[in-house]
Amino acid sequence: MKNYIKLAWRNIWRNKRRTLITTASVFFGVVLSAFMSSMQEGSYAKYISTIVNSYSGYIQIHKKGYWDDKIINNSLEYNNEVKSKINQVKEITIYSPRLETYALASTEDITKGVMVMGIDPEKENEITHIAGKIKEGRFLKNGNDGVIIGSGLARFLKLKISDTIIFIGQGYHGSTAAGKYPVRGIVKHPSPELDRILVYMDINNCRELFSAQDLLTSLVIMVADNDEVVPVKNELKRLLGSNVEVMDWEEMNRLLLKQIESDRGSGAIMKGVLYLIIAFGILGTVMMMMAERKREFGVLISVGMRKYKLIITMMLETVFMGMVGVIAGITCSIPLIYYFLYHPIPFSGQAAETMLQMGFEPAMFFSMTPSVFYNQALTIFVFTLIIGLYPLLFIRRLKVMNALRN
Repeated sequence: MKNYIKLAWRNIWRNKRRTLITTASVFFGVVLSAFMSSMQEGSYAKYISTIVNSYSGYIQIHKKGYWDDKIINNSLEYNNEVKSKINQVKEITIYSPRLETYALASTEDITKGVMVMGIDPEKENEITHIAGKIKEGRFLKNGNDGVIIGSGLARFLKLKISDTIIFIGQGYHGSTAAGKYPVRGIVKHPSPELDRILVYMDINNCRELFSAQDLLTSLVIMVADNDEVVPVKNELKRLLGSNVEVMDWEEMNRLLLKQIESDRGSGAIMKGVLYLIIAFGILGTVMMMMAERKREFGVLISVGMRKYKLIITMMLETVFMGMVGVIAGITCSIPLIYYFLYHPIPFSGQAAETMLQMGFEPAMFFSMTPSVFYNQALTIFVFTLIIGLYPLLFIRRLKVMNALRN
């Protein structure tokens, strides 16, 4: 096999110009495809990170049935037994309780339906970093009697710091919930939808308001990275039993995942067309090589060379032409993508406004995940193997006498 490799490598450089043109087409195709893949995967990762770190977390625990019917009556008792079981899972980095429900918020003559979220301020800030998004005032501390409201809600209700907001709603098991609280801070939430309706409140005050002592609607759990989500989820299901539902971020964001898969499919079609063009270029080169060397093949076979050895050599030549372009393309694309990894391409104008309205940072992000690069090599390798069938069929059907007369 070593001799076949040496012979194939030397043969592809017998016509340097043709080989360079062919490998150049592969090179530019790999760079373009890697750039496109990196851009897609980087944007997807950023979208997911934004959702996980701004609201949902990696995993949430609810009372069974809560996700389909989000009412305060579907609350989960938060006791020492639950805490003990969660603390047994070492991969969990932090968890934070939430009590989420809805109420009417009013100031003088303006009323609006809002989502009231009772939180542990310190733990919640470690998960969502919400304190860094405060526009006015200050973030809550444990035990504070005030509230933090979204900037969109503040504009609608015409509220400023130290103004009073009144809540009227239904508490646990139909009890009446009514209270008034000072506005301690105004936050610009990453999600425009939540920014228009969200109110943060210390969880103990929230429980008192809605008569839900020692209850929570969700327990948000964070792990070190996405690879640990499934094992932690399965372990929590085992520990907590069937009376709770343990959901990961994928289950809670199915719509986003469908949009990502749809976009990924569109990208795959574009890259497929690009690689088909490259493949036909390689095929054209191989066909020219076979036609030009027909007499050479006839001489080699006539002096005793076995056809299968000739086939192996020609298939290696085809693979080498593709792989040279792939290696050069990946070598060039790594520093290019590495630069954009730390210097995302910013959007401007209408595109930036659309991204902001969706709650995402207006920039195109990139990824250095290994699949961005090895997928290109694998794709070209498969194409060259398929193209290598042409030399196989050509040499198998080759008639020595006809070749020598050529």
